[in-house]
Amino acid sequence: MAHTLSDIAIPGLPDPHVGKVRQSYDLDAERRLMVATDRLSAFDLNLTTVPFKGQVLTELSRFWFEGTRHICPNHLIAVPDPNVTVCRRLDMLPVEVVVRGYLAGSTNTSLLTMYKGGARRLYGQAFPDGMRDNQRLPAPVITPTTKGDHGAHDEPLGPDDVARLGLVDAATWDRTREHALALFAFGQARARERGLILVDTKYEFGVDPDGTVVLADEVHTPDSSRYWDGATYDARFERGEAPDAFDKDMVRRWVRARCDPYREPVPEIPDEVRIETAGVYCGLFERLTGAAIVPPATGEAPAARVAAAVARWMAAHPPGAGA
Repeated sequence: MAHTLSDIAIPGLPDPHVGKVRQSYDLDAERRLMVATDRLSAFDLNLTTVPFKGQVLTELSRFWFEGTRHICPNHLIAVPDPNVTVCRRLDMLPVEVVVRGYLAGSTNTSLLTMYKGGARRLYGQAFPDGMRDNQRLPAPVITPTTKGDHGAHDEPLGPDDVARLGLVDAATWDRTREHALALFAFGQARARERGLILVDTKYEFGVDPDGTVVLADEVHTPDSSRYWDGATYDARFERGEAPDAFDKDMVRRWVRARCDPYREPVPEIPDEVRIETAGVYCGLFERLTGAAIVPPATGEAPAARVAAAVARWMAAHPPGAGA
């Protein structure tokens, strides 16, 4: 529990861009280095750290990046450490592309929260009366949001708003939506094979200098996606019970049971919840990939290990050297 990565300073690199979970460094005109910390973010807050979380995000994203190149190009160049990704620099689209297959969620931008609040036109799309919590949608829907920086809210958009408001040109947005739906279908099929349901997910895309749409950030991780147990979903849905989940919603539920996180201070997350969450992250990785999470063998504190791994990689691939 003491060996979690909450923050890091890497000598010799430019000042980082610090996100909710990742810290990224622009190495040169073509490459960016990203460190996935063990921070857990929800309700626009960094709530706690979870052991092995950054490693799961990095290695599970690599699994999906390598497995989806036939669908969409991606930014991955190298993984010099279990918490570190080197990737192509892109002109990132200013929207998060969220694909949802079920009426689910607990945040203010989720379909279920908005639907239970009485809305029937969500993200520019009509939903009928009488839908139940966690019900499967007739077909996956794209529900884009603006990108809220740390401490700021993501704002919902209709699919047609993205091009209409000039956030992304129409041709690029059409290609982005095609990629997102194809990636989601692939992820759902893989999850189904492993006895899981991929409920919804967030994608981030950028464009390279020639205008090609490129998948970036992370893919089908417990941070960006919601997974349920496929074996128990039908029975629990019929009984009106919440599905057995494999994602960080367990932390969201713990918080919501104790406060309104958007209006009140959030209590400190206890170690037992952090440990249980680590088990969810690692267990999901193993279930999806068929491989175990292997802790780094160096025995170093995570921040020192990451800094050393980055230094070795940079020595072999100095700025301007390309991939």
